[in-house]
Amino acid sequence: MLRGVNKSGRSGAENNDHAALRLFARRRNSARGFTLLEMMIVISIIIILMAIAIPNYNRTVIQSRESVLRSNLSTLRSVISQYTLDKQKAPQSLDDLVTAGYLRQIPVDPMTKETNWEVVQEDVIMAVDQQEPGITDVHSASPGTSTDGTAYSTW
Repeated sequence: MLRGVNKSGRSGAENNDHAALRLFARRRNSARGFTLLEMMIVISIIIILMAIAIPNYNRTVIQSRESVLRSNLSTLRSVISQYTLDKQKAPQSLDDLVTAGYLRQIPVDPMTKETNWEVVQEDVIMAVDQQEPGITDVHSASPGTSTDGTAYSTW
């Protein structure tokens, strides 16, 4: 008998290759998917992560809206003050600020998603010319409360 050849006429290396292929094919057939337990564990982990992430995301969205509201209120109040000083009378409506060129457009209230600001009219006695009262302040028209517990309409 020749050295390195078995009774079937194959060398030892060929026999090892065939055995490895059979073992690989057997493993591939038995490991075709995930078990139910593995799937349940993965889904449970995903649910736990979502339960943590969604409230954080919602809180971040609310905080960003509040920041935009503060910025819009500050801009409107500043522009109302500039208009009043320049024209020597307060604006009669927010549209006066746009037509006079102080604003390109009235900003959107991020809480109501509309341009429905609550305006505060000055008293006739407090008016500069004491005949035409105008807008002295603006507030959000939202009935909601902020994360610090104050109403948006009081900002």
